[in-house]
Amino acid sequence: MAVDLTERPLTHAAAAAPDAPGAASPSYSKKGSAGAQALAFVGRAASMAAMLTALFAALVLIVVPVATGSHTYTVLTNSMAPKFPPGTFLVMKPAPFGELKYGDVITFQLYSERPDVETHRIVGFGATQTGEKTLITKGDNNGATDAEPVREIQVKGKLFYAVPQAGFVANALGNADRGLWTTLAALGLIGYGTILVFKSVRGARKPAAVTEAG
Repeated sequence: MAVDLTERPLTHAAAAAPDAPGAASPSYSKKGSAGAQALAFVGRAASMAAMLTALFAALVLIVVPVATGSHTYTVLTNSMAPKFPPGTFLVMKPAPFGELKYGDVITFQLYSERPDVETHRIVGFGATQTGEKTLITKGDNNGATDAEPVREIQVKGKLFYAVPQAGFVANALGNADRGLWTTLAALGLIGYGTILVFKSVRGARKPAAVTEAG
């Protein structure tokens, strides 16, 4: 019997046969790669945002006060509400007594050789019997001026800036060990920022290396 060896074209069904199991579709691979790159970008952006936030906090709460020789305090009462409610972190910068003016917010020592301080607003000026200039102060939320005038020796500083709610953290750490906690916080933030920068740079290099290899 003769065998028919004539070459015939593939049928439509054979040409449309599905890919072998396990074979990846080109379009699916591209979508997966794009999704991974998007997730990597979001991760790097989040890390960078966290680093910038940490560095900003370190700058505002630690670096600037130390660099300017300022004193930091936490508002504990409602005497300066609503602008400075309890928990507000105050940075008080030293200022010449003669430059203090009406409306300035100052922190002053209440009693000699005692740590108690008050932060109120200057609402007037006076003088002692010897001619020494004094300040008349009042809490924004108080109905009357402070009972005693403030002398130059009592003034600790004039308001530089305030950070809402940050004072609660300072109080939680404890005023007595604030210097130690400040140092540890600064080192921790610097270390955290360094790690985030390193991870961000390393993550940015990996996609570039894969692209070059492809």
